[in-house]
Amino acid sequence: GIPTTCVIASHDRALALELQALFSSERFRVYTSDDIVGVELGGALKNIIAIAAGISDGMGFGTNTKSAILTRGLVEISRLGIKRGARPETFMGLTGVGDLATTCMSTHSRNRSFGEAIGKGRSVKEVLAETSMVVEGVATTKAAYKLAKRCGIEMPITAEIYKVIYEGKNPKDAVRDLMTRALKRE
Repeated sequence: GIPTTCVIASHDRALALELQALFSSERFRVYTSDDIVGVELGGALKNIIAIAAGISDGMGFGTNTKSAILTRGLVEISRLGIKRGARPETFMGLTGVGDLATTCMSTHSRNRSFGEAIGKGRSVKEVLAETSMVVEGVATTKAAYKLAKRCGIEMPITAEIYKVIYEGKNPKDAVRDLMTRALKRE
């Protein structure tokens, strides 16, 4: 009964409108989009950034750090999405900022919780062994890391999360390496 929203993405506008009318209610508002690439990438890549936000939480960093992770993470998601044909405005909507904020802040997020455990010093293998549900961001990190390299897209948060998960990099070293990268203009 809590008000919420979602996006239905389809190239078939008539079908999207039919489903929008069917599922919309006083408590469930449905939007439509034909940017399937943007909706799919926003929904997948946000899980990587949620792992980073969880690591930040586990390490005891504050709201400012998490806000920086979300905003710079959104830049990464947008870069890759646009390169793959998504529309920039998609990432400013529900399947971009909306989904990213929810996943990075929710105590119910599997990806954020996974990252938090890593940030508290637990091993990736140990946390995954104790998790009964799929932590989508783990596999997504590998796929996004490889896709970004293939597309020549800079995704520093994703690269560091990849190194933490797949190369055993210490999260403290990942934070240091992110913070000491070459200075840039926003």
